[in-house]
Amino acid sequence: MEDEDDDMVREGLIASPREIFSISGPIHLTSIDWNNSYHRTSVASCLVQAVYTLERDRQQSRIGLRSQANHWWEFFNFTLAETLIDQSDSSIYGAVFEYKLFSYNYHNNPHSKMPPRHVIAFRGTIMKRHSRSRDLRLDLRCIRDCLQDSTRFVHAIEVIQTAVAKTGNAAVWLAGHSLGAAVALLAGKIMTRNGFPLETYLFNPPFSSIPIEKLVKSEKLKHGVRFAGSVVKAGVAIAVKGRNHHNKGQEDDSFMKLASWIPYLYVNPSDPICSEYIGYFKHRNKMFEIGAGKIEMIATRNSLRSLLSGGGSRGGGGGSSCSDSSSEPLHLLPSAYMTINTSKSPDFKRAHGLHQWWDPMFNGEYVLHQFNH
Repeated sequence: MEDEDDDMVREGLIASPREIFSISGPIHLTSIDWNNSYHRTSVASCLVQAVYTLERDRQQSRIGLRSQANHWWEFFNFTLAETLIDQSDSSIYGAVFEYKLFSYNYHNNPHSKMPPRHVIAFRGTIMKRHSRSRDLRLDLRCIRDCLQDSTRFVHAIEVIQTAVAKTGNAAVWLAGHSLGAAVALLAGKIMTRNGFPLETYLFNPPFSSIPIEKLVKSEKLKHGVRFAGSVVKAGVAIAVKGRNHHNKGQEDDSFMKLASWIPYLYVNPSDPICSEYIGYFKHRNKMFEIGAGKIEMIATRNSLRSLLSGGGSRGGGGGSSCSDSSSEPLHLLPSAYMTINTSKSPDFKRAHGLHQWWDPMFNGEYVLHQFNH
């Protein structure tokens, strides 16, 4: 009978249990305390799951009572305000959710955490034939640090700017998982630099560099590899940017503008896609501890690839699939409130999955990384 059910899920005749809120969702959260970080995390991650399920409903032609997505937002008193469609393959990649019970003034109660007016959520890669090709091309853009040139991202940032223009940045949250976390992270950086920092929830965001944290077991060796990398990066940055003092000042200012923005970062040590964030922040702290803070101050805001490909400046090439002058890598983050899942994950699928973040049995380690300049 189980094999029969699996076949029916594959053929789209029935939904996967992971898409059904009453089976896989946090049904114990009947009342939301917006001051509780677990509650906020659960809401944000479930709204991202809603986007995945919207796209699966579309792919499987599940409509009416067979559709599953609405349960993921209705349970938390949200409505679907807008569905975000990728013009390349007509897939649903994101959604704008509106909180129904919103009747607060954001300036009246500074001690209480206010619910969002809008949550803009983005899904990650779906390895099904309707969406796989486009999603994998965008994954490649994440690795090459040119996601900002994609039509999906350009559309996403327009939607975010419209929401902020309507209700103000204090009332808008961003949330995303995997590829969707990359979209949310890049959008969050742009909005912050423009003076509109947004509360942002990033689940298993991709780190576009070698996952030393996962590949190297010895802590001493990890530090040695990263220390050498920092020295090389700092040296190249001084050599490249020393020729252009004006650009250097602009880039430093751009990085510092991000320092006060503290997105919520959710990573699993067993997930090679995001685990390097753990080492990235740990290494930065270690460098300051051993008195190499000046080297790290330069290294932490640069990537070797962007330095060698033109010092990280933006240029033309918009007509190509990826512009020649890459932007800074996504993972260059001054500050983050990082949640690390310390529970053992049996496989990659579970380690990279979204469901772990609302699991009531979740074991987490919480670290605030604030950039001090």
